[in-house]
Amino acid sequence: MSDTTHLEQFYNLVPEAIKQVYQAGEPTPLEPLDGKPRDYEVFLKREDLGPIKAYKWRGGFNAVLNYHRETGCETVVAASAGNHAQGVALAAQMLGIQAKIFMPLSAPLMKQEAVKHHGGEHVELILSGDDYNEAGTAAKSYVQETGHTYIHPFDDLYTMAGQTTIAEEIIHSNQGPFDYAFLQIGGGGMAGAVAAWLKKHWPTIKIIGVEGIDQASMKASIESGAPITLDSVDAFCDGTAVTRPGDVTFDICAQVIDGFITVSNEEVSAAIQQLWEAKRVIPEPSGAMGLAGLNQYGETHGKELQGKKILCVICGANMDFNKLSLIAAKSAIGAHKRRYYRVELPEKNGALLEILESHFKDLNVSEFMYGKTHETQAWQTIAIDASAEEFDALEANLNKAKIQFSDISLDADIRYRVINYNPALFHNPLFMTVRFPERKGALRDFLRDISKLANICYFNYAYSGESIGRALMGFEFEHLKDQEAFKKLTRHSVVTCLPIEPETVERILEHGKASKSS
Repeated sequence: MSDTTHLEQFYNLVPEAIKQVYQAGEPTPLEPLDGKPRDYEVFLKREDLGPIKAYKWRGGFNAVLNYHRETGCETVVAASAGNHAQGVALAAQMLGIQAKIFMPLSAPLMKQEAVKHHGGEHVELILSGDDYNEAGTAAKSYVQETGHTYIHPFDDLYTMAGQTTIAEEIIHSNQGPFDYAFLQIGGGGMAGAVAAWLKKHWPTIKIIGVEGIDQASMKASIESGAPITLDSVDAFCDGTAVTRPGDVTFDICAQVIDGFITVSNEEVSAAIQQLWEAKRVIPEPSGAMGLAGLNQYGETHGKELQGKKILCVICGANMDFNKLSLIAAKSAIGAHKRRYYRVELPEKNGALLEILESHFKDLNVSEFMYGKTHETQAWQTIAIDASAEEFDALEANLNKAKIQFSDISLDADIRYRVINYNPALFHNPLFMTVRFPERKGALRDFLRDISKLANICYFNYAYSGESIGRALMGFEFEHLKDQEAFKKLTRHSVVTCLPIEPETVERILEHGKASKSS
């Protein structure tokens, strides 16, 4: 095979892979994506329904089986952030051989447990390094010392041939031919394999490779004409967090992928929410990258997609549950449905209520973030969920009223939810947990009732999806007697104000003093 190209070698290996991969699992379904009206059809390849909840069982099993046959190896070694590890573990257990799996120390516990589950007594899990690259280096060093066989997660023709069965099932689904396929890229194994096999059968299909903005090693390599290594990659989409594509995958992807686009973590999060709302499916971030790419492409090439049939692959659903809150926070921004505005207001009683009623009255406010830092000026962060037209109208009205504001949706303050404040400026403060019905106007009615008594010096609220909203609020009073009037007023309100423990209030105030002194 040395005189043939990588692509020719790949094509030669696929028929045998198709025959043997299904010893390890069943074909996965191809389903239409329902939901919002669109001018084109979208189908989803549901790799999240495979035996390891991701597509990697296909290439992992094919590679382990072939190397075991060729070399008689009784121990294989792999490095993985999670899904490839599970595929190799499953193959080792089925073939009755041993697998040494290297995973980064940061690998989610659920992925570690899944590897042990699929491999049983046939797998040894070795945690090494802070990321996939360091785990891979440790695995290759171990192979050099022991002579065991290394199973590469993407840069291997046997691995790629196994992944091709995704495309084979699509071709025989009776839903084709497809006009477009949006395929996520990490190292390029799945994208290159699926794209090559689809193009072999449907030569006119257009393949779009989708990478994370801070993960786009394949796009950079194609533009450079050779594989290059990024200094670092963002790990939000951990399944595609690869600093360098493979030599084989680069060669094949360069021939079969027609174009590349990059998507943000917010756009990926929006695609995850879209899949949940349409299919009640929650993929891991990398699993939704293809759909995120389609959504972005549809905004800029809408006419090009009209009447077309489009394919996306949900490549996995192995995600740490704790990541859901982060995804939820990013999704509205990624869908361009939420913007965070920092609005300059006078620091006085009723200022927030005044601007809410004059400019935000008919808009859905999803978050408030504010801490007092100045005696006369306030910079209130207000998050709005709205349409593009509503955002444009709001900004036009604020400009007309000469109200200073800025869109800070992508600022670090929002990403890390930083609220600056200076307790030294608080006058007779009272901190409370405020609970109110999550209906339009409830919180504004409360602000109207208290505006003559109290000024807000701290405000931390985010919509949680519950029927009851909760906020941590700090109120300040010109006179201590106003505190008592405030407490009396709130006893008869639909809004419940619960005092915070004195030690918690003390920590809040001491934190501000420490911050000021530093």
